[in-house]
Amino acid sequence: MGGCAGSRRRFSDSEGEETVPEPRLPLLDHQGAHWKNAVGFWLLGLCNNFSYVVMLSAAHDILSHERTSGNQSHVSDSLPPRPWWTQAQRRSPTTAHHDLTATLSLRLPRVLVSGICAAGSFILVAFSHSVGTSLCGVVFASISSGLGEVTFLSLTAFYPRAVISWWSSGTGGAGLLGALSYLGLTQAGLSPQQTLLSMLGIPALLLASYFLLLTSPEAQDPGGDKEAESAARQPLIGTEAPESKPGSSSSLSLRERWTVFKGLLWYIVPLVVVYFAEYFINQGLFELLFFRNTSLSHAQQYRWYQMLYQAGVFASRSSLRCCRIRFTWALALMQCLNLAFLLADVWFGFLPSIYLVFLIILYEGLLGGAAYVNTFHNIALETSDEHREFAMAATCISDTLGISLSGLLALPLHDFLCQLS
Repeated sequence: MGGCAGSRRRFSDSEGEETVPEPRLPLLDHQGAHWKNAVGFWLLGLCNNFSYVVMLSAAHDILSHERTSGNQSHVSDSLPPRPWWTQAQRRSPTTAHHDLTATLSLRLPRVLVSGICAAGSFILVAFSHSVGTSLCGVVFASISSGLGEVTFLSLTAFYPRAVISWWSSGTGGAGLLGALSYLGLTQAGLSPQQTLLSMLGIPALLLASYFLLLTSPEAQDPGGDKEAESAARQPLIGTEAPESKPGSSSSLSLRERWTVFKGLLWYIVPLVVVYFAEYFINQGLFELLFFRNTSLSHAQQYRWYQMLYQAGVFASRSSLRCCRIRFTWALALMQCLNLAFLLADVWFGFLPSIYLVFLIILYEGLLGGAAYVNTFHNIALETSDEHREFAMAATCISDTLGISLSGLLALPLHDFLCQLS
């Protein structure tokens, strides 16, 4: 690389000797730090969501594993009788997402707890002999995912805004790789237990990414993105003083937090609606969208639904550099229309082919992922540096609230639809 244009020889006027050119190490160090942080946040997003996505993909097998005599691992190819539908959905592990999330004061304990809970979720579910133990494992995965999301999203306030895109892409990658790996390994002949135990390296990768890849946040310039000021927008809350560097959210007064939170509602409410609609579909309708005119068993159909949904999430969460959406309300409306259409199909059964459902579920994932990444990107642009850490953490309630509300309504409706069939 010695021939680069920036390395020129300069001679002293008096002696003609070659002097040492100015070093370029600071620029190289900056580029190296950029890529380490980018890869670090991508891997954190991947590892943080991986265990929970696997639990979603394994939900059908988890419950079927407990019901099958002789502790057999795979699911029957036939559609289960109606009483099982009612019992299983009431205990479905998909409703446990983010319901339990600890609030610890320091990031280091948070990261350690997140990694330990993720590993514990795989072990508990793999060796479970009862539904209760399996659900404890799913709760561990929920704690790991929810706690990690709050921790790492608030940490992005101390880094350039671009890491939000990398984090979001990683979480989308977790959905695709988690669902695809579970689908592929079980299709290849591994039992659900063997598949879960093979994924214990993911929590170790999360800890390694946090401790070995991320650079010191004090050396970063969170406001250094050129894109930050590209759009003339009103901030979520006005400030008369110049923006300060990010500080701990614990220094904000209660009144400041409430003011920031009110400004965030423009983004929180549509994200809640998006999560409500898509998890209403995932929790209440996926297992009812069963097609007999296909070679796929009921369990395989469920896994394909999960994989295609996660593929859409990954694509849209990685699309920030190509497409940015300010008005996320439009995404919420389209997701509600998606829910209404699939609900109508469950009721009337007018879709002739499972491949049409595949396309709709892929579209569902695209809407959900786009809402997530654009919400947090818009908040990063429109929140002052001193409030950004709190804003990121506060917005994490959106998925918890949306999923909880969908569970309250989707499961009773699911039971009602089963009684009609």
